[in-house]
Amino acid sequence: MATLTCHEHEHIAVGEGKALTSQEAQRFLALAGRLRRPLNNAPVLSRHHGSLKTEGVVGVLAVPGRTLEILPKIDGEDRTVRQALVHMIAVAEDVRVASGDLATLDRQRYTLLELVIRLFARRLLTAVRRGPPRRYVETAADLNVLRGRLDVVRQFSRFALRADTLACRFDELSADTPLNRVLKAAVVRLASVSRSNANVRRLAELAARLAFAGDSADPLGEPVRLDRTNTRFHDLYRLARLFLEGNWQSTAGGAFTGFSLLFPMHVLFERFIGKSLTHALYKRVRLQQREHSALIDAEGNRRFWLRPDVVIEATEGGRPLVLDTKWKRLEPGEPNLGVAQADVYQLLAYARAYGATRVVLLYPCHGALKSGLLRRWEAPDAAGQGVRFDIATVDVASQADMPSVLRTIVRMESLVKRIHGGA
Repeated sequence: MATLTCHEHEHIAVGEGKALTSQEAQRFLALAGRLRRPLNNAPVLSRHHGSLKTEGVVGVLAVPGRTLEILPKIDGEDRTVRQALVHMIAVAEDVRVASGDLATLDRQRYTLLELVIRLFARRLLTAVRRGPPRRYVETAADLNVLRGRLDVVRQFSRFALRADTLACRFDELSADTPLNRVLKAAVVRLASVSRSNANVRRLAELAARLAFAGDSADPLGEPVRLDRTNTRFHDLYRLARLFLEGNWQSTAGGAFTGFSLLFPMHVLFERFIGKSLTHALYKRVRLQQREHSALIDAEGNRRFWLRPDVVIEATEGGRPLVLDTKWKRLEPGEPNLGVAQADVYQLLAYARAYGATRVVLLYPCHGALKSGLLRRWEAPDAAGQGVRFDIATVDVASQADMPSVLRTIVRMESLVKRIHGGA
C-alpha cells in the first residue's frame, strides 16, 4: 500500500501521472466525507480543479492500495515532525510515552500510522508477556461436587431428583475480560492496515496471545474497569480506543475498504497545551470550563456561554489568568502579527467575565520565532484597570522544555516551587 505524505493546507495534484489518480482522489474524498460528523464537521479534504487540498486535520487516511499521510506544518524534516506529532497525541490522550521510546521511533523510517502501531504493539507485547489482565467472573456450572455456593432455585427446579448433580455458582479467575476484548479488537483492526513486516509480526504474536479473549461486537461499548489491578494496561487501553474510534469500513465479507486516524490540529493543540499546563502546574489549571456567560436575559437565564481553553487560578487573593490557544501561523512582519481581531475580542470577553487582569494568546512558533512571550499589549478601560494582553509562542517539537517554557509564559514559577515544597 503506497503512502503519499503531505502537510495540512497543501494542494495534491490529481490526474494521470500526478500524485493521485482521479479514482484514488475520489475514494479519499468519499472517506473524508464520512468523517465530517465524527470530527465535529471539521473538513478533511476539499476538491479543487486538478487537485485535492488538505485542511486543518492531520493523521492518516487509507483506502485500498493507497494511504494518505497528512502532517502538521511544523518546521523540520518529516521524521522529526512525526515524532513531535506522536508526542502531542500522547500528551493530549493521557498516554505516557518515555523519551526513550520516541528516540527509538525516531531512528526508524516509519509513516505516522506505522509509527503509532509500533509504539502500541511493542508496549502491549511487553505487558502481555508478563501476563494478561484477569478478573473474577461469576460462573454457573452443574458439578458432581459443590463449588462455591448452591444455586437453590436452579437445583430444585432442574435437579430435584438427582443427588449426583449440584447447581453451583462461583467466582472464577478469567482472562476473557472486557479490557482484553478491547485490546484484541484493536490488534485485529491494526493487522488489517499495517504494512510493516515488523509490525505485522508483533501483531500476529499479540493475536495468538489474546486468542483466549472473545470477539466483541461493540468494543467501544465494553464495560472496561480500570483499577490498580491492571495499571500497566491503562495507557494501552487509551491507545486501543484511539484506534477503534477511527473511521472503519468493511464489506460483508470483511474486506478492508477504508481506515482513518485523524486529529483536527486546533483541537489537538488546545488539548496538548491544556494537558501540558496541567502537568506543569497541577491543580491550579482548569480546562474548557463552562462557568460564565457573555449575557444574561431578563429572566436571569445565561446566554452565550464562555468556554476559555485554560483558566489558571491565582493564589493569595490574586486574579486568574486566562489562556487561549490558536493553531495559526503568526506573521512577524505585520503590525498586529496577523492576530485576528475576533480572537482579541473573544479573549477580552473572557477577561471581563473571569475578572482577569492578564490574558495570553498562545500560538505555535515557526521560522525565526522562538518560544516564550512575543508581544505585550494593554487593553485599558475607563476605570484605569486595564488588562495585560500577551502574545506567546511554543515550539511543539520541543518536548523536554515544554513544562518550563509554559511556566515561564504564565509566570508562575513561585507557585510551582510552593507546590513541590521548594524554597
